[in-house]
Amino acid sequence: MYKNKLLLLVLASIIFAQFTNGQNNTNSPYTQFGYGDISSQNNGEQRAMGGVGIGSRSNYSINTLNPASYSAVDSMTFMFDIGTSALGSRFANQAGANTTFNANLEYITMQFPLAKGFGFSAGLLPYSFVGYDYYKYDSIMNKNVTPDTVRYTTSYIGSGGFSQVYMGLSANLFKHVSLGVNAYYMYGTINNYRDLSFNTTSGFTSTTETNTIKANNLRYRFGFQFYNTFAQKHDVTVGLIYEPKITLNGGYSQITSGVLSDTIDSKHPNYTNYGFEIPSSYGIGINYMYDKKLSIGIDYSMQAWKDAKYFGQTDSLNNISKLAVGVEYQPNPKGRNYKDRIRYRAGFNVSDSYYNVAGVSQPKNYSITCGLGLPLYNKASNSVSMLNASLEYGKIGSSVLEEDYLKFTLNIVFDEHWFFKRKL
Repeated sequence: MYKNKLLLLVLASIIFAQFTNGQNNTNSPYTQFGYGDISSQNNGEQRAMGGVGIGSRSNYSINTLNPASYSAVDSMTFMFDIGTSALGSRFANQAGANTTFNANLEYITMQFPLAKGFGFSAGLLPYSFVGYDYYKYDSIMNKNVTPDTVRYTTSYIGSGGFSQVYMGLSANLFKHVSLGVNAYYMYGTINNYRDLSFNTTSGFTSTTETNTIKANNLRYRFGFQFYNTFAQKHDVTVGLIYEPKITLNGGYSQITSGVLSDTIDSKHPNYTNYGFEIPSSYGIGINYMYDKKLSIGIDYSMQAWKDAKYFGQTDSLNNISKLAVGVEYQPNPKGRNYKDRIRYRAGFNVSDSYYNVAGVSQPKNYSITCGLGLPLYNKASNSVSMLNASLEYGKIGSSVLEEDYLKFTLNIVFDEHWFFKRKL
């Protein structure tokens, strides 16, 4: 029976991959820099706790942030997590303000045991999002025409992003240590379009430039967790993650039409200087749980974008360091009342922007979060699934262009008992 269910989930994942590849999860002008908005890869539960997850180890959620956590899966449990989000943003500068809204499916993951102490996970995750569409008016002087002021419009449009299919394996060692690894296949296309348009009577020729960056790569993330219980009520987990730097194999192309028509292909031998890389990264996290009720986590992570090539050069991007703190409280895990088993969550994080605007580094980004975990009981299978809802308020950018956003994430973790023999 469970094999048939697994086949249906795999087919659903394939359909989901085709659907999400064309989704646009943002309308931010800041996504025109670098590879766009880099996803945190947190699930809905972790987003409610400020993005904490490196030291998280649980048998009721799928933690793709640290693959060492998969070995915590229950020996009879198959879990399936699907997440959606809605994002509302307000952009403001001296010229005025504008609001945007997006709502999309985001990720799909699954996890199940291979043997005692061995866990496996697979799914689809976002890596980056690009989405913007804005324009500006300006003028130049030309004494050869009447009137001598020539007006023009510059349009900026971007779309796409990188997605990733992953498979991960985790194993327990020596009772208190777990090791894990995720293998990602990255794919996708980022399109950046710029158009310079003049009035047809101005005597100037309009110009269009389209830049395309493609991804077609394998990446790896290695995870480690040390976990122990002290005096029966105190659970402590320390987690580490590491990703090595890779070269982006997909390629780059640029097409210019108008005054100067030209095409650049990074695979051509004359254009080998268009190199792109995904940086190395690492993180450490600590999670403390008291009496299975109160959980507190702290994460620190860093992505070395300064050392990664972008258009063949390093130092064009900035390193990302992120500090996240989160807390979860459940009144009574064994309580009979429904409200006793609701999980209350809150957190915050502070991070750097990895791009520069006009050569200037941006101020730190920050967000505050909160959310709930609502248990869903299935009496027929004697299993408990979880509906997670989170709300995040964040601030990005400087006085040149400030972005205030409100993001709502809703995900369901289906928990089914597949791996046991039923009594006749």
